[in-house]
Amino acid sequence: MITTEDIERVDIIDEQGNVIETMLKSESHAKGLLHKCVISEVVDSQGRWLLVKQAGDRQDAGQYVSPVGGHVSAGETEEEALRREAEEEVGLVGDLKFEYINRAVFNRFVIGRQENHLFVMYNIFSDEVPKLGVESVDYTYFTESELKDELHKNPQMFGDAFHFVIKQFFPHLVTEETPSHV
Repeated sequence: MITTEDIERVDIIDEQGNVIETMLKSESHAKGLLHKCVISEVVDSQGRWLLVKQAGDRQDAGQYVSPVGGHVSAGETEEEALRREAEEEVGLVGDLKFEYINRAVFNRFVIGRQENHLFVMYNIFSDEVPKLGVESVDYTYFTESELKDELHKNPQMFGDAFHFVIKQFFPHLVTEETPSHV
C-alpha cells in the first residue's frame, strides 16, 4: 500500500531553516534528517485549549496532543502548511486567526523511524466545532488551569510531542512538580 509518506516530498533543512535538499518524507525519516512541521494549539474565545486524542496508528496513540500538526511539503510556506493541516485535522477553513509563537527542534525515535523535526509553533484562535480527520479519535477542551493540573497529575494522558511543545513554548504550564516526561 502506498502512503503519503511514500510520495510526499519535504525540504531538508539545517537548524537555521536553510534548505539543503528535497527528498521523500519516508527517506528523510529513514535517515533522521531535519525537516519542518507546523504545530498549532487551537484556543477558543474562553481561553480553552482544544486537544485531540490520537488514533491507534499515530505517533502518540491514545494520548492527547496539539490538534494541528504536520509536515511542511517541499516548496510550501509555513502559513500554507498551517492552513492545510488545520483543515485536514480539525476542519478549520476560511480566514484563520493565528499567531506565530517560535520554533525548536524535536528529535525522537518512534514507531520504527527517526523523526527529526523543526517544530514551527502557532496558536490558532477559533470557536468552530472541530471536525476530526483520520488521525484523531476524540477531542476535549482544557482551561489552562485544568491543563496544568492534568500535566502534573496525569502526564501519561499526553503524548511526548505535546510535552515537548509545553516545555518549549508554554513553560508557564509546567510546575516544579510536573514529572519530567520528555
